[in-house]
Amino acid sequence: MDTESIAAIAIGDVAVIVVASRLLGALARRCGQPAVVGQIVAGIALGPTLLGRLPGDLTGRLFPSEVLPFLTVLAQIAVVLFMFMVGYEMDPRQLRRGGRAAVTVALCAFLVPAGLGAGLAGAFPGVFAAVRPDGVDGRSFWLFMAVALSVTALPVLAAVVRERGLAGTPAGGVATAAAGLMDGVAWLVLAVALAGTGHTMGRPWPVTLLLIAVFVAVVFLVVRPLLAWWLERSGALQANQRTLALALALGTAWVTSELGLHAVFGGLLAGIAMPRRNGVPDADVLRPVEESAGLLLPLFFVTTGLSFNIGSLDGDGGALLALVLVVATLGKLLPGYAAARLSGLDRHGSALVAALVNTRGLTELIVLNVALEAGVISAELFTVLVLMALVTTFMTGPLISLVRREGGLARRLRGTPPRPAPDPDAASHEIKQGMSGTRD
Repeated sequence: MDTESIAAIAIGDVAVIVVASRLLGALARRCGQPAVVGQIVAGIALGPTLLGRLPGDLTGRLFPSEVLPFLTVLAQIAVVLFMFMVGYEMDPRQLRRGGRAAVTVALCAFLVPAGLGAGLAGAFPGVFAAVRPDGVDGRSFWLFMAVALSVTALPVLAAVVRERGLAGTPAGGVATAAAGLMDGVAWLVLAVALAGTGHTMGRPWPVTLLLIAVFVAVVFLVVRPLLAWWLERSGALQANQRTLALALALGTAWVTSELGLHAVFGGLLAGIAMPRRNGVPDADVLRPVEESAGLLLPLFFVTTGLSFNIGSLDGDGGALLALVLVVATLGKLLPGYAAARLSGLDRHGSALVAALVNTRGLTELIVLNVALEAGVISAELFTVLVLMALVTTFMTGPLISLVRREGGLARRLRGTPPRPAPDPDAASHEIKQGMSGTRD
């Protein structure tokens, strides 16, 4: 196939992916799910799980092997930009607003499922023998399983908080701050796990970690002050900020990839290091990055869907999926609820926090793709863990609705008199109370 034909097919693929993702994203919203859930489903539907099962090998015709490398490059750029956006939006003030409750929830909702994940891999080696690639040392695999079961998807959680009217409530603030903490720790643990894989180019993993630490120090101690100085100059234009942000994200991603880590770590590092105005992300920088990442991310979901094939699961795979689902779900819900209660939230708020931190979504898919590319997991385990990510993400909306129904029923059972119409004064008072509790 010549270059012109490959370019034509790639352009057509992008059109199909964008339209399918937009349609299923809108359908997901109508079903009470975040739009990203529909986009993930669209990516899986275009792969061998659905489209590939139809007569005529439609997936193979739509995504021939010659075109896949070009789509993969665009997808990786989208993920790097997305991770830059995540890092750039990280707000230390959110942690202060969440306070002790956020730290407690983050510790419990991360350490418990992480310990269970590593324990599963270590205590039941026979269960994972068929889905663990040869040559992967136990340390890397156990650390990866710890991350895979403990991730909480901050971007999806934040979208759910906004769409469900939980923004500004104690439960929404605590869950969001805790998710930010957990995601930061998860990326650090994953970096240590990948440092022992073939991506380190033959270097011992302690040397790789040392090189990465030196590079991080250079970024924060040299690059960031220089960028801040440049952007504060009176002649610096808004266009310069966008150019610098793009160059920083892609350049840092390239360096981390060369050092033995995945490019997504560079995108996240660049976002954290990017200077802010008075501690607040600049909308003129954030908006174009967000739009670019949002436009290209469906390509990432399709490349994920092409590696995902639910038909490859046999009886053993189904049993492993059930085991992983139980451990991943209970390992988040129970510690999240208990930690929130210990921190002073009531039963209703604690249940909402637990439901929210069980959301895995896009962050989990990025983690799984990084591990698959690094050879830490096989395609079979990748399929199992993608299903786990989808199920736990789908659960979030129904769980929140259930908690709200139970909360309303409990109030009625306590004898709260029914009101025929909302009282504006009472509603205003409740909002002010929620905002006060969030600040505390």
